[in-house]
Amino acid sequence: MTQLILYNVFNGLIIGAFYALMALGLSLILNLSGVINFAHGGFLAVGGYLAFTLEPYIGFWGGLLLSPFLTAAIGLIIERLLIRRLYGRDPLYSLLLTFGLAFMFEDGTRFIWGPATLPFTVPDWLSSPLSGQFFFLTGYRLFMVLLVTATVIALFVILSRTRVGMRIRAGTLDLETVSVLGVNVRILRNINFGLGIYLAGLAGVLAAGMLGLQPTIGSDLIMPSFVAIIIGGLGSLPGTLLGGLLIGVASGVTSVFFPSASEAVIYVMMGLVLLVRPRGLLGEEGRF
Repeated sequence: MTQLILYNVFNGLIIGAFYALMALGLSLILNLSGVINFAHGGFLAVGGYLAFTLEPYIGFWGGLLLSPFLTAAIGLIIERLLIRRLYGRDPLYSLLLTFGLAFMFEDGTRFIWGPATLPFTVPDWLSSPLSGQFFFLTGYRLFMVLLVTATVIALFVILSRTRVGMRIRAGTLDLETVSVLGVNVRILRNINFGLGIYLAGLAGVLAAGMLGLQPTIGSDLIMPSFVAIIIGGLGSLPGTLLGGLLIGVASGVTSVFFPSASEAVIYVMMGLVLLVRPRGLLGEEGRF
């Protein structure tokens, strides 16, 4: 029983890491641009499928490094051609646009790569268990935890120590003042959007190695990522990270005792948090 609980807690932590990466990218875009990006799951799927396509030529590590950047480049183009035109308008327009893009991504991946689940092969030495007793603790799972941790740390360093990161943080508080001070808001939004999509692409590659690839992989992860933002608090990146990990672990633990409620529990958590603390665990009152 103890091993089963540990397995599900660790598995929940891994899934929570996917939620956190997705939610951090969503939160970055939402905080600065006010865009509710329903196409974020589609970018995740694109990242995974690009890595799958590149792997025969440049290997697993090459796909892991290159695919998120290619996904971010696609995001930069889409932001410049489509999403940029809707800044300053009713958020409903951008929501409908990204909702449509999500269907386009899903159908596009189904058309190009087919509807069947595709395996994304990881190196054999990574897929082997590290311990005979804790069979679920494989090198790949541990690697994912370490890589997500390093990525989150790097993100917070970029936002707190670099000039562009500080401009992004300032823009989330008062974009008009940032513009008056001479910052090119269009470029800032473009960079911020690309950074958010990079996180989605990276999550896609990692998820592909664990879950396999299917056209609906992004849509399966997008709603829990929004829940993570709401639980953690709109406008708070640390809160978003906390929310993603919490719902992942909660879902894993629930699956031990009530498997049929493993998905519903995250929405119950969201409802309880909204009742007790409407702004989220670490959100600022009146932020949105």
